[in-house]
Amino acid sequence: MKADTLKNSSIQSLDIIKVKNSSSFQFQDDVSVEEPLEIRVLYGNADERVSKNLSVTMRTPGNDPELAVGFLFTEGVLTSSDQVKSIQNPQSECSKNNENIIIVELNEGIHPQLMNVNRNFYTTSSCGVCGKGSIESIRTVNPFLKIQKENSAIELDLLYGLSDKLRTFQQNFSSTGGIHASGLFDFEGNLLGLREDVGRHNALDKLIGYAFMNNQLPLQNRILLLSGRASFELVQKAAMAGIPIIAAIGAPSSLAISLAKEFDITLLGFLGSDRFNIYHQAETLTINNLI
Repeated sequence: MKADTLKNSSIQSLDIIKVKNSSSFQFQDDVSVEEPLEIRVLYGNADERVSKNLSVTMRTPGNDPELAVGFLFTEGVLTSSDQVKSIQNPQSECSKNNENIIIVELNEGIHPQLMNVNRNFYTTSSCGVCGKGSIESIRTVNPFLKIQKENSAIELDLLYGLSDKLRTFQQNFSSTGGIHASGLFDFEGNLLGLREDVGRHNALDKLIGYAFMNNQLPLQNRILLLSGRASFELVQKAAMAGIPIIAAIGAPSSLAISLAKEFDITLLGFLGSDRFNIYHQAETLTINNLI
């Protein structure tokens, strides 16, 4: 698999006016960049290639190849990195447009399941699509659903330390205060990967895309930490990647909890240095030192 990463900066410095009490003054502020990314797929037989535009998502530039394949995997379009020939920008358009278009070229003879793509549902929580139907869709396209889960144990203090570790490595958030992060940890508390984006679903797609491109799926014996709330779309993506534990610094939604129970994923919310809520605990997981 060949990928060309983009050069865009994820942060932009702007001159603003800052107000405190009754005083105002000039100030240079860092803000998160938000731009559209069009994801295209090129596929088919060698003598009859087809180009299809599958999604336009607002994202923070950076790690765009990971975002593209992560999105395609979590939507059930791709199942293996062996299907991907290259990931690149188009060559025939102006350079600015190139930066906001990613073409995922599949190997000859690969015909993806494009009917699985339903980005509108996962992009918004108010579209009214039936949650039960979406759960059945995940069950149909999830390649790791039948993998047997092993009994495992995790230390309580390890969970308490995760949020501080995420903030330590979340560089763009410290600069802008306005960006989401998804972090992947092992059961010893080591940070294995972190991605940031203005869209929480994009941050997770980038992280899963990284694992996809490096043949690390399924992500067993891993902990996913979300910098904000845990929505249905994020639990859905974690389920597709085989992640057994999701911890969120914010709250989960009711449908996220239902999905975690359906696939027996441990779901923690309001994670802090000395507290968290357990919304579902998998039968195979033990939290040591928890009374």
